[in-house]
Amino acid sequence: MSAKNLDKHNRWRSKTVAFRMSPEEANTLDEFVRLSGLTKQDYLIDRALQRDVKVQGNPRVYKALRNELTSLCDELKRVETVGQVNDDFLSVMNMALTILSCMNEVSK
Repeated sequence: MSAKNLDKHNRWRSKTVAFRMSPEEANTLDEFVRLSGLTKQDYLIDRALQRDVKVQGNPRVYKALRNELTSLCDELKRVETVGQVNDDFLSVMNMALTILSCMNEVSK
């Protein structure tokens, strides 16, 4: 049995919530989590409770962002028409660009 964990507000996390996803949805979720720098649990809790997800900048996030941008560029080079781009790709690209935009604002 796993150890009990307290959240940021010193509350026990004793309830389990589970749901099913397609492999494509799971991959997209994993990308969002990787780009956020949060744990999957914290990311899902914030999204489920409609709270803003604040990206925790650290070397792991920067590496994930760099890798994701490289992957996005490769995919964009591959596609010939807009119809070949799926919604999951656009969602990940939107999140990566939002993070870059916020990083640009912070650095000014």
